[in-house]
Amino acid sequence: MLSLNRSPRQQIYIVKSVQKEWRNINRRALNRVIHNLYKSRLVDAVDHKDGTTTLVITERGKKKALSYQIDGMTIPAMGKWDKKWRLVIFDIPERHKKARDALAQTLKRMGFYQLQKSVFIYPFECSNEINFVIEFFNLRPFVRQILAERIDNELHLKKIYTL
Repeated sequence: MLSLNRSPRQQIYIVKSVQKEWRNINRRALNRVIHNLYKSRLVDAVDHKDGTTTLVITERGKKKALSYQIDGMTIPAMGKWDKKWRLVIFDIPERHKKARDALAQTLKRMGFYQLQKSVFIYPFECSNEINFVIEFFNLRPFVRQILAERIDNELHLKKIYTL
């Protein structure tokens, strides 16, 4: 990739830029994401003789790979409702206010109904999309997903979603 640049000076500039950006990466978050990918068997670790390790996407990972655009992300329409409610609840610290607000806006845009300030509900399967959004905003420690069979204001929610 570096050889596509016109001069060695540009190549050195790119290498130095990558080194600077690498220092800014939250190592704990990176390790958590890698561990979760490995645990879910979406990637595999390949050790080399020189002591390096390469993460390789597995066949399962290729099938599961999701490519979303966060701004235009939608949840695919489902046929019949399975009579289960998907709740997303969160308690995000004030220091992550921008990410918290972005998460709430994204959930609303995707069609979730806001039950309370940090509680959203949706009637159809959406765990892949929610997991992507949570990881995108780096909010995994603060967000929970609940699958509920009954909720006391179900008639109101059924009217909202025309179920």
